[in-house]
Amino acid sequence: QEQLVESGGGLVQAGGSLRLSCAPSGGTFSRYSMGWFRQAPGKEREFVAFISWSGGGTYYADFAKGRFTISRDNAKNTVYLQMNSLKPEDTAVYHCARHYRGQVLLSANYDSWGQGTQVTVSS
Repeated sequence: QEQLVESGGGLVQAGGSLRLSCAPSGGTFSRYSMGWFRQAPGKEREFVAFISWSGGGTYYADFAKGRFTISRDNAKNTVYLQMNSLKPEDTAVYHCARHYRGQVLLSANYDSWGQGTQVTVSS
C-alpha cells in the first residue's frame, strides 16, 4: 500500500482548464489501476474517472465524458486528470486512489487515498 499526493488544483473561471496530477509520496509506483473521485461540501464522494494499469482502458462518469481525460505515465509514476470546459458544479476536492478489487465505480474498492486537491470553478 502506498500513499498518494494530488496536485494541480486551483481557482479557474468557468470554461477554463486544469490538469491534476497524482503521484506516490515515496517508493515505487505499483502497476495498479487508478481512479479519480471528487467530493463537494455536503455531497457524497463521486466517481470521476478510471484508468487501467497499462493505460489501455478508461471509464468516465457521465458528467466527465467529453470534458475530462484520465491518463498515466508509469515511467514518471504519475496519473493525470485533464479537465477542460470546467463548470461551477465541478467545484470539489479531487482525490486519487488505487483500485484493488471489484467494480471501478465504488470507492470502497480503492485504497491509498491521497489528501486531495481543491478545484474551484467560478461563474
